[in-house]
Amino acid sequence: MKKLLLHSCCGPCSTQVIDVLRKDYDITIYYYNPNIDTDEEYYHRLSEQKRFCKIVGINIIEEDHLEQDYYCKIKGLESEKEGGKRCSVCFRLRLEKTAKKAKELNYDCFGTTLTVSPHKNSLVINEIGKEVEDIEGIHFLEGNYKKQDGYKKSIEFSKKYNLYRQNYCGCEFSKRN
Repeated sequence: MKKLLLHSCCGPCSTQVIDVLRKDYDITIYYYNPNIDTDEEYYHRLSEQKRFCKIVGINIIEEDHLEQDYYCKIKGLESEKEGGKRCSVCFRLRLEKTAKKAKELNYDCFGTTLTVSPHKNSLVINEIGKEVEDIEGIHFLEGNYKKQDGYKKSIEFSKKYNLYRQNYCGCEFSKRN
């Protein structure tokens, strides 16, 4: 079975993606989200991610909350609309870090749960993932996990496991919308 390092933004988004992929991949969740605006929010999401991973028997690798990684990359893009250039830079930052970690730890491929959200452009995320694949030399598992009611199923999983569901992507700028 191929080993997949799966970037996750939060427990609720990971539920459906794990459910879809676990029959074909040995999954480890990679929690790297420097975009999340406060330590309180970051660690709340991390705690929920860990709790869900424990329930389903999936390992998790967590990175420190390094907000400076995010703010350095998006400098000058703070006023961009949600879903615009700032988001693409954020996606790239997280996918690059995931790919590097996957390569370092000898995974077969890397992917992300970001495409389960109806608020995220799967085409943009997959395009960035393929570019990172070319640069890092490790396969990116493309996906659009909102298909076939994927987002709806993630909500159902969240209710079943009583997972905290946030109402914004995580960055301070997304709260404007």
